[in-house]
Amino acid sequence: MAPTGRADVPTGRADVVSNPPEIREPAHAPIAHVVRGGIIEGVHHGSVVVLAADGSVQFQAGDIEAAFYPRSALKPLQAVGLLRAGLPPLDDEALALAAASHSGDERHLATARRMLATAGLTEDALRNVPDLPYGPAERDEWIRRGLAPTRLTQNCSGKHSAMLLTTLARGWQPDAYLDPGHPLQREIAATVEDLTGQRIARVTVDGCGAPLFAVSLHGLTRAAARLATAAPDTDEGRVAQAMRTHPEMVSGADRDTARLVGAVPGLLAKDGFEGVQIAALPDGRAVGVKVADGADRARMPVTAAALAHCGVDPDVLADFATTPVIGGGAPVGALRAAGALAQGLAADLRAGLLRELSS
Repeated sequence: MAPTGRADVPTGRADVVSNPPEIREPAHAPIAHVVRGGIIEGVHHGSVVVLAADGSVQFQAGDIEAAFYPRSALKPLQAVGLLRAGLPPLDDEALALAAASHSGDERHLATARRMLATAGLTEDALRNVPDLPYGPAERDEWIRRGLAPTRLTQNCSGKHSAMLLTTLARGWQPDAYLDPGHPLQREIAATVEDLTGQRIARVTVDGCGAPLFAVSLHGLTRAAARLATAAPDTDEGRVAQAMRTHPEMVSGADRDTARLVGAVPGLLAKDGFEGVQIAALPDGRAVGVKVADGADRARMPVTAAALAHCGVDPDVLADFATTPVIGGGAPVGALRAAGALAQGLAADLRAGLLRELSS
């Protein structure tokens, strides 16, 4: 078992923040089955937590208390931290982009340019890694045009633009804004600890170059619920409102998380690399998902099943609850939630799985 530990980061509100989650090998459980021709061909393990409106754990599978990295599912918390640290006023589109893993369409790029221009900056000031657009269609078009990876097209450029704006507004050194010891990152860390209710277990570097904080899946889901239930005039409420109003800015109009937000009224949702998803309803019901092997294909079916445990209409979730398994160009099975997690799904979906396994 790895030793527990934490970086030298501020503890936020120490009187309401618990000890950091333990750094250990997570005890994940089976959460999704890949069924082909009536046989379970593959099993995705992971962890899932469903919170009731009062914050209590309504359902759990796997290990929801072990330390893990939320990846881009942490961005809504980081956006709150930026507002608390002094991010200049942004409209909802730009604030949503600050919490985004955007696809890199022209609207995303134009909004990031506009954010930078308010401080007289260009994308040359960004310190994230250059990359091609994240959205498949956007990436293909970028390559077709013979364009190279840029910092602006990298999916975290909205967050980095907002970090730069905050740094300049506070008079801090902009060149070092990604250093975990930078005042900006220390303030963001304090916000993460406050919102999750626990100290950060460890700090590393995310794919974009920004500091990444290890918390527990339970803590991350608590934070999502706090944003979803926050008053509109709070920093948490402002981020939640921007993300709900402009889910297409948080990801892309054709991405599954944006479509899920469009299907479930009032939902706040954010995905992250390595199979991470959070989603929360305005009354505080919330879910957190971590797929152990990082498989993105299992993320949304598991999330849909978890939301059904929250009381979301299973018929609304039907389009998200399964992914076809293809053989010879036609569906021959499906990927869907497994075991007790699947019990909240519509009866016809459960019956379909039983038929597949018995055929």
